[in-house]
Amino acid sequence: MPRMVVSIDGVVIKEVTFTKERTTVGRRPYNDVVIDNLAVSGEHAVFLMNGDDVEVEDLGSTNGTYVNGKAIKRQPLRNGDTVELGKYKIRFLHEEPGHDYEKTMVFKPGMLPPLAKPAASAPVVLSAAVRVMNGPAAGREVALTKVVTTIGKPGVAVASITKRHSGFVLAHVEGGDFPLLNGSPVGESPITLKNGDRIALASTEMEFVQG
Repeated sequence: MPRMVVSIDGVVIKEVTFTKERTTVGRRPYNDVVIDNLAVSGEHAVFLMNGDDVEVEDLGSTNGTYVNGKAIKRQPLRNGDTVELGKYKIRFLHEEPGHDYEKTMVFKPGMLPPLAKPAASAPVVLSAAVRVMNGPAAGREVALTKVVTTIGKPGVAVASITKRHSGFVLAHVEGGDFPLLNGSPVGESPITLKNGDRIALASTEMEFVQG
């Protein structure tokens, strides 16, 4: 279905799908799309739908109606056109059904078929966890399912483990004590974690486990 996206200064304020023959736009509250701005007339413009075709018509507005920067009285709209009412922009969108289907390739006698493209490899799903090694929570595992997981004690020492495309990295977040990775303090720069790495933070020892 054709639709309009209304924005001002690049900020989208509403999206409306065309469902009837006439869709009016203006400042008055009885319009289908109300734009409460003095630059917009009480009855500024109307969108007329006939089947899948949509036209915009200016209703004698004070400041005019523009399509792609040109003043119009009435004009058919194409997918991607921008209608301007004062500072407001209305993007007209109408993706035609079936537009995304690939075209059929016809082979003539003697033509070699094109080489098939190699199938795209499935994205690698990274899974990992930290296992607590000491204290009352010893043996507990925390799965690293979020993009960023924080560990430690707020106000004392906090570190983060961030999931990236290439793997997981450990970084210091707050607190006077920096986390230890395999016995060495972590500096200001994030460090990539490897399976079996030992992390010590706020008297808690953990093991990084990557499956």
